[in-house]
Amino acid sequence: MSYELLDGGVYLNTMGAVWFVSYSWYDKVDVTHTNWRKVSTYNNRISVYRRTLSYHTYWLRQIVSMSENNLNKNTIGISGRRIIEMASALLTV
Repeated sequence: MSYELLDGGVYLNTMGAVWFVSYSWYDKVDVTHTNWRKVSTYNNRISVYRRTLSYHTYWLRQIVSMSENNLNKNTIGISGRRIIEMASALLTV
C-alpha cells in the first residue's frame, strides 16, 4: 500500500504504517513490545521515525481510518484491528 498522498507519506512508505504504529507503541507505551524488530531494516526505519516526529500525530489519525484488511497484510504479526486500536490509543498518550 502506498501512503504517498499523505503529508510526509514518502517517509511513512519507508517505514510502513503497521511498523510505525508498532514502534510508536514500543516508544511511548510498552518497551516490552517488540514486533517492530521482526523486519531486518528496523535500524533504518528507526532513523526515519526519529526524523519525522512532526508527522506522527497526523499519521496516527490517518491510520485509525484505514482498512483493517489492508493493515492485516503485514509481516510483523499484528492484526489490522489491533493496529487501529493501538493507533487510537497512541493519540491519547
